[in-house]
Amino acid sequence: MLGRLRGLLLGRPKNLLDPLIHQRIALIAFFAWVGLGSDGLSSSSYGPEEAYLQLHGHHHLALYLMFAMVGTVFLISASYTQMIELFPSGGGGYLVGTKLLGPVPGLVSGCALIVDYVFTIAISVASGCDAIFSFLPPEWAPYRLAAKMVIVAGLTGLNLRGVKESVLILTPIFLAFMASHVVLIAVGILTHGPTLHHVLGDTVRESRGAVSELGLAGVVVIFLRAYSLGGGTFTGIEAVSNSTDILREPRVETGRRTMLYMATSLAFTAGGILLCYLLNDVQHVAGKTLNASLWEQITRGWRIGDADAGSAVAVLTLLSEGALLFVAAQTGFVAGPRTLASMAVDQWVPKRFAHLSERLVTQNGVITMGIAACAVLLYTGGLVRILVVMYSINVFLTFTLTQLGMVRHWWNARRAEGHWRRRLIVASTGTLVTAMILVITSTLKFLEGGWVTMTVTGALIAFCFTVRGHYRRVRSMLLSLDETLTNLPLPEPKTMPELAPDGPTAIILVESYAGLGIHTLLSVQRLLPRHFKNIVFCTVGLVDSGQFKGAQDVHALEENVVRDLEKYVHLAQRMGYYAEYRYTLGTDLIAELEGMCIDLIKEFRRSLVFAGQLVFQRENLFTRSLHHETAFSIQRRLQFRGVQVIILPIRVWETRRPGATSRAAAAVEAGAGGRSSSG
Repeated sequence: MLGRLRGLLLGRPKNLLDPLIHQRIALIAFFAWVGLGSDGLSSSSYGPEEAYLQLHGHHHLALYLMFAMVGTVFLISASYTQMIELFPSGGGGYLVGTKLLGPVPGLVSGCALIVDYVFTIAISVASGCDAIFSFLPPEWAPYRLAAKMVIVAGLTGLNLRGVKESVLILTPIFLAFMASHVVLIAVGILTHGPTLHHVLGDTVRESRGAVSELGLAGVVVIFLRAYSLGGGTFTGIEAVSNSTDILREPRVETGRRTMLYMATSLAFTAGGILLCYLLNDVQHVAGKTLNASLWEQITRGWRIGDADAGSAVAVLTLLSEGALLFVAAQTGFVAGPRTLASMAVDQWVPKRFAHLSERLVTQNGVITMGIAACAVLLYTGGLVRILVVMYSINVFLTFTLTQLGMVRHWWNARRAEGHWRRRLIVASTGTLVTAMILVITSTLKFLEGGWVTMTVTGALIAFCFTVRGHYRRVRSMLLSLDETLTNLPLPEPKTMPELAPDGPTAIILVESYAGLGIHTLLSVQRLLPRHFKNIVFCTVGLVDSGQFKGAQDVHALEENVVRDLEKYVHLAQRMGYYAEYRYTLGTDLIAELEGMCIDLIKEFRRSLVFAGQLVFQRENLFTRSLHHETAFSIQRRLQFRGVQVIILPIRVWETRRPGATSRAAAAVEAGAGGRSSSG
């Protein structure tokens, strides 16, 4: 029953070995624009408004602000298009920072992105709910926060079904937003067509008056403040470079086209709304957004017969804005888990974040983003005015680091690249612009709540260093086993051992050909000398986000698995055992191992399963979160089905050696075992 309900909610498992699997789940440019571009487009609901209000009555500066925003959108987009060309496998700001500036800048960029994507989900859902609740009776207001939590939970479940499936469901909302905004912005500008040529002259005249009153420095300060605090408009542009692994081949071409769609639509929407504010002299009204006032003003007097069509159009447009904000949260659910997966492959965060579900989704990352967004909503009470302060700081930190990396790349490649000057200028200009926005925004927002964003990001960076340090200590300990045991001086067998169909059989769970797996074999022999006649090595080729880039990567993984298992079989034969192997490829390690063991129990009646597990002297929640407890999980499942499983522990404890700091050490005793939890 539970399995049927899970299948109904999350969908059927996908076939990893389907040669067209990547093409089936990858996104064409249009759907990538829907899934990844909605974050930037939704910012037109609050970014231009924030910038316009920061002008403090000097609305003539809105024309300059419009050109600055449009230019910045295309500048950042051009820079990120270059990143897609250089790094078509995905990773975005994290990978660019790591490869071009070093591991630490890459880590800072990755952590900043993750925190920003959590805030993207939180502020998008909060803004969308606020927009919808503004049309509902006031007595419903107490349920606003609960509704926001339910929406986050729903989006989390939707993304567990798969990226393509979630994007398809949300596409009608995206199209409704684009259609309504393109029409209203065009009407808002074209109705002032006869007076458009006066706008520039009026702006220049009013600007001169402002300079006479405030001085040039005062006007520049007002403009830069508005430009920087409206910087939320540019968020989301980076999402494509972080998620190119979900794009349809050829990825670079699809990525370029997606970036063009994003830049053009965002520039038109954000710039058009700013220009409409100026042309229609929109004023702030308490309890209303500037967009609401603008749409009401543009549609005033629209009628179909005796019916008031203008009010209906304005309401539908505002509803599409609110609904699109929910779609914008999709960017956080798509790009955030992929950034986590890239960092997991490099062991900055627990490796389980790189694992795929049976739906080929980075399930742990999706769930984590949803839980974190709910925590942010609870902390802020779901108030957009607080969230908007905490939001957008980190994305400009990532913008600056990644574009600085591109500056370094084009400078180093100046002798090999023919067009390096133009690309260097784009990257350098982008670096200066985003760095200026970062400094101004961080300074102005710090005491208002920006410190929370910086504190959380710093804590995440510290956590990542702790995780990687732990993995490195454990790995250095395991390397000594590998060096000792992978080349045992055993003679070749004079005669090949034969299968004993009714003889005792040891089913040994192993991973790659390494010291831990070899010790399992040696320990089994030591515990029960010459008892077993047959040995069967079992493993699962675990497909995670690091391997799954297409069918060719899955086949390469299969070849590596077979190669390692053949080494184990050859070693057992040299020790005098009959040996063979079984393997499967999958994303659910425990379920795949359970299925193989059950099949082998039917084939070899007198069999016993052996598994290994790292056991830490000071085991806690931290160590359990970093290592699979595969042995204990498979033992529980198989024992419930009447199959005996022996866990062979490898003890890891902290020792202090003379003249050395505390480090991890391991004792491999008679009970040491093979499938480690360190993977």
